[in-house]
Amino acid sequence: TFKVQQPQEQLLATAGQTITLSCNVSGHGPIGPVEWLKGRGNENKTIYAQTSSSPRVTRVVNGSNTDFSIHIRDVQPEDAGTYYCVKYKRSVGQSAPLQFFQSGKGTVVSVHAKPTTPVVFGPEQRAGPGESATFTCETGGFFPRSISVRWLKNQAPISAQQPQISPGQSNSSYSLSSRVTLTLQREDVRSQLACEVQHPTLRAPLRGTYRLREALRVSPSVRLLPEPSSVDVNQTLNLSCRAEGFYPREVSVSWLENGREVKVENTSRAAETRQGLFELSSLLEVQATEEKNGSAFACRVLHDGQEPVSRTFTLWIAVPAKE
Repeated sequence: TFKVQQPQEQLLATAGQTITLSCNVSGHGPIGPVEWLKGRGNENKTIYAQTSSSPRVTRVVNGSNTDFSIHIRDVQPEDAGTYYCVKYKRSVGQSAPLQFFQSGKGTVVSVHAKPTTPVVFGPEQRAGPGESATFTCETGGFFPRSISVRWLKNQAPISAQQPQISPGQSNSSYSLSSRVTLTLQREDVRSQLACEVQHPTLRAPLRGTYRLREALRVSPSVRLLPEPSSVDVNQTLNLSCRAEGFYPREVSVSWLENGREVKVENTSRAAETRQGLFELSSLLEVQATEEKNGSAFACRVLHDGQEPVSRTFTLWIAVPAKE
């Protein structure tokens, strides 16, 4: 009697490996080929046929009439499924369709795959100290489904929302999305957020990081110096506008005299402070002529697309008494 023997019930592989699916036939059967199918019924897909197969699929013993085992190279999660070794019989006439004759019991192939390195995304817009911002960690391409995620801020664990795990397009791998919401502080200009995932295929957790300063905005405090009560006529007055403790670095300073912009040559480059924030100063030289008496000089600081911060100084000139 003819028999198709497919000894492996289950086969577990890791993505990238070569697997061997065993199949032997014994006894005398009808004329017709032996092929490999993945799946049953309408869902089946021919994996190996003598006339055609994928370059990844090769026979273990070429030309054998009894050993129809195959190798599949570089298996991926989408290769998971049940594989059947099938004997067909050819009806009269070469052009007639093949008829199913007998099949092995099927080998269930599972492919374990490592998750991709997690990537952490920050909010689209920066948030200031005391405001909250949401961060998302994403990884994918892993199998089996069991995976754990933890968030750390400056190496200390923080609590996050329940992660969402969803099947990939082919249902043979999964992806994960995890979110955490933080209230940002000024000090976070030096903080780092990390997302760690642990999976059965990993020896050590995989980690994605994010510098919180990418999501942080610290607005400048602005001071105008000096603030004398009055100035002698024709004296030169040096006004200094100081913008302090801001992040990110990009800032623009302009000076206005009675609402009209004044050209200024002397603005320093933003310098980093010990706290990791920035500061700069801009100088305006004013000749205290009599016609400038009562003029309003304003320093306007524009930072990160926010409303400008202005400080105004009114110039009062002490005119000497006439003889």
